[in-house]
Amino acid sequence: MIMSIIEIHNLSKSYGKTKALDNVSFNVERGELFGLIGPDGAGKTTLFRLLTTLLTPDEGNATVDGHDIVKDYLNIRSAVGYMPGRFSLYPDLTVEENLEFFAALFGTSVEDSYDLIAPIYRQIEPFRKRRAGKLSGGMKQKLALSCALIHRPKVLFLDEPTTGVDAVSRREFWDMLDQLKTQGITILVSTPYMDEASRCDCIALCNEGRILGVNTPQNFVHNFNDKLFGIRAKDMFSLLQRARSIEGVAACYPFGEYHHLIANNNFNPSIFTSQLSDIEGLGISTLEPSIEDVFIKLMKQ
Repeated sequence: MIMSIIEIHNLSKSYGKTKALDNVSFNVERGELFGLIGPDGAGKTTLFRLLTTLLTPDEGNATVDGHDIVKDYLNIRSAVGYMPGRFSLYPDLTVEENLEFFAALFGTSVEDSYDLIAPIYRQIEPFRKRRAGKLSGGMKQKLALSCALIHRPKVLFLDEPTTGVDAVSRREFWDMLDQLKTQGITILVSTPYMDEASRCDCIALCNEGRILGVNTPQNFVHNFNDKLFGIRAKDMFSLLQRARSIEGVAACYPFGEYHHLIANNNFNPSIFTSQLSDIEGLGISTLEPSIEDVFIKLMKQ
């Protein structure tokens, strides 16, 4: 009996000499909102294209809702919705025409699935006669999501859906995903924004084609055992350069108006400040880690 709706075992994919995915393995549970978190070039889009059967792997295997991504590609394509990172609807068709077209592709109608897409589609329905290419970024996002849901997929793949949209639209989009979860749809979403990780049930941190770790956002932070400090001074660049050379500093990196400093057992805050006493305005304070701090630590390991 298959418990996980997505099971990935040792998937690898290369483009020429470039290894886009390197021995990736993890599972996604049914009904979960799962986040694939990592920067550009981490392999997120390649993984999504493999799982939606647009590419075939060089090595390894995976199943989506019990169907093999190579042997059962037709079954998978009818069971998933895919929203690529770049707006891929027809710009010369209206909002209404795009939605009707994608419904026809899957042998359904807008009316049959209206109850599912209504909370999203109602926000753009007043503009249903407008051409898709003339919509704002946030409205294009909502239309693309409506089209991906029109056939009631079991799994929804969203590849960096909030990239390039404003902060308000980003927040609204994640609120919509929370609502979709209540409908029993499994959602796999990729994002380069670390702050969005906390909206997921479970996340995989990835970089350069590899999975650095899989856990809940809360457990990732809870398992961060090193001491974390925030440091600042008038000359932040000089502080960064000199802090990295002091004993006990495992890592130091810019983080907003502070530098974050990960300390090992040899670190002593008093000795640290005394060694940098000539730096004007030096300050140091303890901090609670974020997902980004966890990601940077795992990258260095």
